[in-house]
Amino acid sequence: MTEFSLTQIDLNLLRTFDVLMRERSVTRAADRLGRTQSAISHSLGRLRDVFQDELFTREAGIMEPTARAKELAEVISRALHQIRVAVDRHLNFDPATTSRNFRIGLSDYTAVTYLPALIENFSKFAPHASLNVVHAREPDALGSLKNREVECALLGNPKLDAEHFEVVELSRDRMVCAGWTGNPAMADMSLDRYLSSRHLQISADGIAAGVADITLRKLGLHWAARPAKERAGLLREWFDLIVANADELAAILTSEMGKPLVEARGEILYAASYVEWYAEEAKRVYGETIPASSQDKRLLVIKQPVGVVGTITPWNFPAAMIARKVAPALAVGCTVVSKPAPQTPLTAIALAVLAQKAGFPNGVFNIVLGIDGSAIGKELCFNPKVRKISFTGSTEVGRILMRQCSDQIKKVSLELGGNAPFIVFDDADIDAAVEGAMASKYRNAGQTCVCANRIYVQSGVYEHFAEKLAGRVASLSVGNGFDAEVTIGPLIEEAAITKVEAHIADALSKGATLVTGGRRIPGNGTFFEPTILKDVDRRMTVAREETFGPVAPLFRFETVEDVIQQANDTEFGLAAYFYSRDLRNVWRVAEALEYGMVGVNTGLISSEAAPFGGVKQSGIGREGSSHGADDYLEMKYVCMGGL
Repeated sequence: MTEFSLTQIDLNLLRTFDVLMRERSVTRAADRLGRTQSAISHSLGRLRDVFQDELFTREAGIMEPTARAKELAEVISRALHQIRVAVDRHLNFDPATTSRNFRIGLSDYTAVTYLPALIENFSKFAPHASLNVVHAREPDALGSLKNREVECALLGNPKLDAEHFEVVELSRDRMVCAGWTGNPAMADMSLDRYLSSRHLQISADGIAAGVADITLRKLGLHWAARPAKERAGLLREWFDLIVANADELAAILTSEMGKPLVEARGEILYAASYVEWYAEEAKRVYGETIPASSQDKRLLVIKQPVGVVGTITPWNFPAAMIARKVAPALAVGCTVVSKPAPQTPLTAIALAVLAQKAGFPNGVFNIVLGIDGSAIGKELCFNPKVRKISFTGSTEVGRILMRQCSDQIKKVSLELGGNAPFIVFDDADIDAAVEGAMASKYRNAGQTCVCANRIYVQSGVYEHFAEKLAGRVASLSVGNGFDAEVTIGPLIEEAAITKVEAHIADALSKGATLVTGGRRIPGNGTFFEPTILKDVDRRMTVAREETFGPVAPLFRFETVEDVIQQANDTEFGLAAYFYSRDLRNVWRVAEALEYGMVGVNTGLISSEAAPFGGVKQSGIGREGSSHGADDYLEMKYVCMGGL
């Protein structure tokens, strides 16, 4: 009898094999497991890779198990039975309760860093039970716990009656898991068994081990060798699942960072567009044939995936930034270790879950969560098995990552801060310019790297533009992103409020005029009024620093030469915008602006088909388009002699 270890294969794959042995049909197995037929077919490929043998043959349209499959079937069936027995014994579940739905409350953003380990370990011990996550403010989570609406809750060290509640300390950051006494989730093996700190603490050593595993496991090594058409098919499947689940993904995104639901859904579809684009680009990684200098030689250029890629993404576009980095990497054959922002981990997890459902092999796309982001970043930069880093975030952090990658001359892509000028010339269509400014400035509450940070208006239309813009801003509604009438959500945290208030105060102290807004909205949350400042000049902080909030500072200018000089007077060079109907002026200004992207008569420039990125201290490399795939490839020259 063949020896078999559960560590060789994940539980879902075991179940898939067991069902295929019973059903002898991919179609029936897909129906039984609630998965797509393509996902079952990909699982078959993974089983073949793991066992290094064919497990099924097809005769007259029917799947027949090979001798190897029959040999394994007894072992796997026994292993699954042992798991069911262990569940009944260790968790005190009887057959009637093994499939019950457990609800767990998460009280804050810190708690969600424990969620992946919770789900993974709980599913190992209770494969037939499910966890339903409820994310709420701590008082609400605590209330749900006391009312027994949830089985347990991750809380910031609450004060609970020891007689009626059990508390398990999870880590030194005072995060605890609390559950009501006698609840099955706390019984016998209890939370300290499947929620213990040894499972939940994410250390640099743990990441190193994970990276090594991703690099060395056969599945990861074979990913690049898979036909481009097969990789493209998986990306297409992932795209379909993202679109099909767009509403649920949008709700997760809004609950995490607050942007209005309509914006969140737009971001999900925008993220999906990158997956769709690179599903096609996967089949278009072309090489070259170079005319040789002698008849007995042939000169070729081929492109190969760089290897393991580490991606670090921000909170402001948690779905789009992951898709824009991960999709091209997977398309060309790289494996990925992705670290999302700690404020928005659930969006990343949801995308990874859909990628898994699409059939991507384990170890190809990986999410790393942790409280200590700098430790994770260091490990990704210093680990020699990670061959490339792709980062979106602040210029300050980008500099740190570049230094950390420099010892190994590691390949780096950086999409960093911006200080975008938005220029309105006298000959502009003012109504169109106002709409463009609204889209660029107030989308996502001004928390975008390409938003209009400095609005320059020529003297002849300055007052008219300011009046029109104020009228449009008055129609904006700030509040809960789930409310249908809301058009602006909260700022991400208290520090963001502090920065916005400081920029406004500095401008007013130096002579600027407040047109509208300028105040934090009273009550709970980090909501801020959409703001317009007039009579702003280059002495003020808003001229030099990225505000990252809903503040529109209006600068006045006289000549084309003057505004180009002011617009370029910054170390940043990500995006710029201008409105003009003079074709000669359009060409002159577009060429003179020192920015990686320029929007002419539009305030929205992002597209999966176009290269996204900046110059100067706004970054290195491009994302999107065919150029985005090149960043994940190495070029190899092959000289064939003696022909």
